[in-house]
Amino acid sequence: MKSKKQSWNQRLVASVSLLSGRGANDMAAASTGAPIHAMPRFTDLAMYKSMRRYETIGGVLGLKTPFFRTIEAATGTTITIEGKSYLNYAWCDYLGLSRHPAVLAASQKAVEDFGVCVSASPMMAGQTPLHLELAHEIADFLGAEDAVLFVSGHAANISTIGAIMTPADLIVHDEFVHNSAVMGIQQSGATAKAFRHNDLDALERILREERGKHRNAMVVVEGLYSAEGDIVDLPKVVEIKERYGAWLMVDDAHALGVLGKTGRGIAEHWGVPGNKVDIWMGTLSKTLASCGGYIAGDKALIEVLKHSAGGFIYSVGLLPAQTAAALAALRVIKSEPERVTKLQGYGQLFLKRAHELGMNTAGSTGNGMLPILPGSGIKAIRLWHRMFARGINPSLIIYPGVPMKAGRLRFFLTTSHTEEQILETLQTTFEELQKV
Repeated sequence: MKSKKQSWNQRLVASVSLLSGRGANDMAAASTGAPIHAMPRFTDLAMYKSMRRYETIGGVLGLKTPFFRTIEAATGTTITIEGKSYLNYAWCDYLGLSRHPAVLAASQKAVEDFGVCVSASPMMAGQTPLHLELAHEIADFLGAEDAVLFVSGHAANISTIGAIMTPADLIVHDEFVHNSAVMGIQQSGATAKAFRHNDLDALERILREERGKHRNAMVVVEGLYSAEGDIVDLPKVVEIKERYGAWLMVDDAHALGVLGKTGRGIAEHWGVPGNKVDIWMGTLSKTLASCGGYIAGDKALIEVLKHSAGGFIYSVGLLPAQTAAALAALRVIKSEPERVTKLQGYGQLFLKRAHELGMNTAGSTGNGMLPILPGSGIKAIRLWHRMFARGINPSLIIYPGVPMKAGRLRFFLTTSHTEEQILETLQTTFEELQKV
């Protein structure tokens, strides 16, 4: 009887093994507690191998990685790296507010009043008066009804798109929208269609062909594109989205404080009422000299996000110091609009001189961020190293941030720069560009 039972058990094990794809060796290992499969290695990941290949190519070319440098000090337009001072164009402090006395004082007072961290989700732990004031003033500045704050702009994009859109919906987006928007689109499960950068005829064609197949639709664009330095034709996008019954989400992270007479962004630039855009997205880490993100729109939208956006519900609230800094910076922008005018003048100066020197600035409109394209990714890396050796620190962007052959240096201008610095930088860029 015992032998029959053992025989039945053996047949059962063999059957389970066959169905599960596990062989006799796997079953034996399982019975002894030995590993069934070899442990995976992080060094086998495609990203790790790709990083090593880039390092090898850089080594052959005599180029070290320009990323993750340690900034030892920062004062105005200069930074210190390994004890050497560099003229800095890599930070998006467009209006020079990161060291404004009012911003520093507000940040310090917030720490004294509330400590350094709120330690939990705003939904459960509550929020300070600073959070309420900042959300209200951002919404008012943009011509929206309400706003909600996130701990990062990346989280704001992902969480908002993921919370609103579903697999039954359609999202049509510019091919150059930020990675955070792309990740949010993927998370939503909605049908996604990209259109060629700023090709609004292509946008309309997609909506005409696809809109009727889906419950809701959303168009996602940026106000000022951070790689190209060009802007969206907002009036035309608004007209298209209204005709096809779609929500419009505008990532205006680089346009706040940069575009428009008083820095209200792409809507003010075009003279479009703020409420014509359904969802405003932006960051606190650029002109607002802080860290975090926001979404602004009508009250129903904000209420939905406060109860369903994972990046808000399941994340700690903005640090008091960050909130106070952004609030103070926003108030400086409103009280000192001449900063916006000065920055816009610098952008046009840079663009004009760059063109006089025959340098490629892509489609840049001369607002805040100005790119210089040397002709390829390798040339861009070489040019960055030559500029760095001359004491200038621009921002390098290469594939996959931009197409393979469209590597570039980005120069983020600030009102703290001087005309002399800008002109000298362009002359240096021109001289080094001839050598790559």
